[in-house]
Amino acid sequence: MTMEYFGDKLKSLRKAKKLTQVELAQQLDISKWAITSYEQGKTYPSIEVLIKICSVLDTSSDYLLGISDKLPVKLSTLGFTDEEVRLLLQFLNLFQQNRTPIDK
Repeated sequence: MTMEYFGDKLKSLRKAKKLTQVELAQQLDISKWAITSYEQGKTYPSIEVLIKICSVLDTSSDYLLGISDKLPVKLSTLGFTDEEVRLLLQFLNLFQQNRTPIDK
């Protein structure tokens, strides 16, 4: 993972928390344009704003910055039922088993 995925991760976490760009921007005390720009990968937040994002979205900077690919969100807190969590984990397991390794 690299910084190129920052915007995608931010957008996914924002939507998982059922927040609009405007709502997230208000909680962070920044403009909606800034959120749009972050999600499109045009700009990146300051360290101060990154810390606020992590707090509001209950995630880690390591995840957002691509240092770790571990999603630090409990699926049950996103409104998934136990059955949905089980199915999602099965899907992820199948995906991992069937993907082709990428040479680096």
